[in-house]
Parts: sequence; structure tokens; C-alpha cells
Amino acid sequence: MNFHAVIWEEEGVYVIREVFTGVTTQGETIEEAIENLREALELYLEEFPELKDELKNITFVGDINVQIAKALG
Repeated sequence: MNFHAVIWEEEGVYVIREVFTGVTTQGETIEEAIENLREALELYLEEFPELKDELKNITFVGDINVQIAKALG
């Protein structure tokens, strides 16, 4: 199965979040963050096996950056 994730650097570590499940983890390197996400997703899908079929039906189209004029709050 293929998953789609975003990764960013925060306070000296790389945080990675899978887009559709919301599973989030981190690592000291990008490679470590990706490997930690792989493991976390496997555990997540063991806990919620019914999601496998739902995730197979999602068609990934692409990604886009959206800017807003000013921060809220």
C-alpha cells in the first residue's frame, strides 16, 4: 500500500504525518522519521484493519501549497 505524508522540521526533529489516517511520528533524521511512520502505520492498520479497504478506494490526485494573507488569532 502507498501512503502520502508531509514532513517538516520542528525543534530539531523531523515530524511526519500521513495525510489520510493522521498517523504522526518523528525522527532525528528524515530517514528515521519515515521508518518510524512505516512502523506506526503498520500498527495502526493492525488495530483498524477495516480501514485497509477504505484507503484502497482513495485516489491521490496531488498536493498543493495554499497561502493565506494573515495568520488567524
